Amino acid sequence: MNHLHQLYQVIWQSRPLMQAAEAAVERGLEDSGLTVRMRAVLEILADGGAATVPDVAQRLEIKRQYVQLMINDTHAAGFTEAVPNPRHQRSKLIALTEAGQRLITQVMQREKELLQTIGSDLPEDELAITLRTMQRLIARLKSRTEEHAP
Repeated sequence: MNHLHQLYQVIWQSRPLMQAAEAAVERGLEDSGLTVRMRAVLEILADGGAATVPDVAQRLEIKRQYVQLMINDTHAAGFTEAVPNPRHQRSKLIALTEAGQRLITQVMQREKELLQTIGSDLPEDELAITLRTMQRLIARLKSRTEEHAP
């Protein structure tokens, strides 16, 4: 297989990988009250602490308006709450509630157990190379897109 064909395959295999990962995450969320999108918000907040809607949107790399809808869902379910933002009076921070923190911790633990099951035999050095390669490809594709943005 030549270099160009392998590169093409790496990029295009990312789609079925993400679809399979999303399906596995959805299965793990059954009976939790979470959707995959809500779970993404909770993970961002669990990882980085309270954040503004634009901050969450930037981390997820999607539009702020869409993130606002996702956060509205997490609020309605009682998993997040708006708290005062010491840096900006009108822009609230979104924070996990105790229920949200407890739930995302459980969900992420189940996901780690799944990853252990499916990936324990994958060599660490190969995973490190794969991760570095994916990060470089993402950065290069984004820079090309940004170069040609209006």
